[in-house]
Amino acid sequence: MTLTSPFVRRFRLLALLRASLVAAAVYDLGFAVLMVAAPEVPARLFDLPLPPLPRGAFYLWILATLLAMLACLYLAAAYDPRRYSVIIAVAIGGRMVGALAFLVAALLGPDLRGLLPLAAADFAFGAVHAAAWFPIRS
Repeated sequence: MTLTSPFVRRFRLLALLRASLVAAAVYDLGFAVLMVAAPEVPARLFDLPLPPLPRGAFYLWILATLLAMLACLYLAAAYDPRRYSVIIAVAIGGRMVGALAFLVAALLGPDLRGLLPLAAADFAFGAVHAAAWFPIRS
């Protein structure tokens, strides 16, 4: 007997959800490491201003800490999506609101156009999380 289509679809969506959560965790952790170890790299890559260093590094370290914490939460949700479903809901909302915030900042700040790729990445993560999670969340 073959697997019925709803079960196969659910399994594929679950695999996509887990993969997207792990990818988002790696993405956030990568930025966290760069913000502490080499903040000039993403600043140069995205043509974004840095706070005055070394005193302004504190702000980058706080953001890096929050990104690392978020990455850990994503990994927990990828490990057990049913148990940590609230993290997935927050991830979807957070990515979408983050994308909107990056977009607005990029449109209002003439020197912040480098935020557009980050807005697109946040939107893509949020959309994939939502597309994979909403059909299987019950």
